[in-house]
Amino acid sequence: MGSVIREIVLDCIDPKAVAQFWGGVLGWDLHQEGEWYWMAAPGADESRDLALVFLHVPERKTSKNRIHIDVSPVGCNQSDELARLKSLGAVETDVGQGKTPWVVLADPEGNEFCLLAGRVD
Repeated sequence: MGSVIREIVLDCIDPKAVAQFWGGVLGWDLHQEGEWYWMAAPGADESRDLALVFLHVPERKTSKNRIHIDVSPVGCNQSDELARLKSLGAVETDVGQGKTPWVVLADPEGNEFCLLAGRVD
């Protein structure tokens, strides 16, 4: 017996805006279900594969994330992908990481994520 990670849920003041940001980052299509949004990789089996879910909450983020998403560049190097992510609204942030091969960024609501150095292709 075991479990799989099915969904990663991001609490948001503006779930549509945050979902649109992540859709741009990942190239995933955005879907709306009532007041919440979700997305999965193109061609994913919606009943089995990983989904990102974006839910409205009334309060803003107040401290560093305890869990975060890491992304890797595809078809470009880290510096080119960093420029693209910043053009989508990501900002570099310092969470005390020191000198590392990854770049710590924050999405439009301050949720930290890392851009790794290695390309996956």
